Amino acid sequence: MNKHSMIFIGLDTHKEFHEVAYCEEQRGASAVHYGRIPSSKVSVKKLIRQFESKYPGATIHVVYEAGPCGYWIYRLITSLGHCCYVVAPSLIPKKPGERIKTDRRDALKLVKLLKSEDLTPIYVPEPEDEAVRDLSRAREAAMKDLKEAKYQLKALLLRNNIRYEGTANWSKKHLRWLTELILPHPAQQIVLQEQ
Repeated sequence: MNKHSMIFIGLDTHKEFHEVAYCEEQRGASAVHYGRIPSSKVSVKKLIRQFESKYPGATIHVVYEAGPCGYWIYRLITSLGHCCYVVAPSLIPKKPGERIKTDRRDALKLVKLLKSEDLTPIYVPEPEDEAVRDLSRAREAAMKDLKEAKYQLKALLLRNNIRYEGTANWSKKHLRWLTELILPHPAQQIVLQEQ
């Protein structure tokens, strides 16, 4: 059996970089701040390869917080044959009075909690499910923006006492009427055209 059969790595992920900490499995082993690496597939692969060569045969366990970086790190690490866990920030235990947050402290905290099995990983969706989720969110945002634009346009017309005499708002006839509408002030006309 190898001297180290498990290595734990904590990543505090960001758009441009990841802060890295690690800990060996032995009882009483301290978490060590490894440093900062660029946020790229090449850098993460290189990091994993370095740990593979430093601890040959060890199972590598990596953890990071769910966030805007998505799941590419999870998919990359699992494709390299290692364990990866994504945890929700709201599910990370906090000590009373723990206020000062730094990237380094966050990475160290994650690796300690991973080693002590005090983290609950979240479900990582398949790429297809994630794509559908992205599409759904984008459509929802577009519908919300459209609704808001319609409210703003109606309010502009109401402030200027302009009423559509037709029966259905947003019909082809109504949209044609809007394109032909001339407002009293040129600045208002610009607002109308941008809506």
